[in-house]
Amino acid sequence: MKNLFAFILFLLPVTADIRPVLRVVDGDTIWVSPPEEKIRLIGIDAPETRNTGKKQIGYYGKEASDYLKARLKGKKVRLEYDVQRYDVYRRTLAYVYLEDGTMINAELVRLGYATVMTVAPNVKYADKFILLQQEARKNKRGLWAVSPY
Repeated sequence: MKNLFAFILFLLPVTADIRPVLRVVDGDTIWVSPPEEKIRLIGIDAPETRNTGKKQIGYYGKEASDYLKARLKGKKVRLEYDVQRYDVYRRTLAYVYLEDGTMINAELVRLGYATVMTVAPNVKYADKFILLQQEARKNKRGLWAVSPY
């Protein structure tokens, strides 16, 4: 049994970083601990949930935030990093996975809660996200269901 456990640990990615979710800021930003850290989901952009400096509340922002809160409440997530670990606002950039292996970044795009926003050099899953967005748009999911105008 001890050897099996050691073998399983060997198979885990070196970058495995599993952390409890403290709170959801909006549809593409969360806080995890320990240590307490703000995580910006890489490759996506969810509509804003509040007016800030240059950004206004966006169509479907509340829905995106509510969905993420429902999915992550009381959960632990695994963080995967790309080339750059931090953005200009000192947020940690990560792909966020549920314990069952679901990538939250991809789910938000697939269900129409977020759009693709890739910033080089963090483009590891850009092609996957683009395909998921095309599928969401074609099937009129979330943001793509009806026009707010």
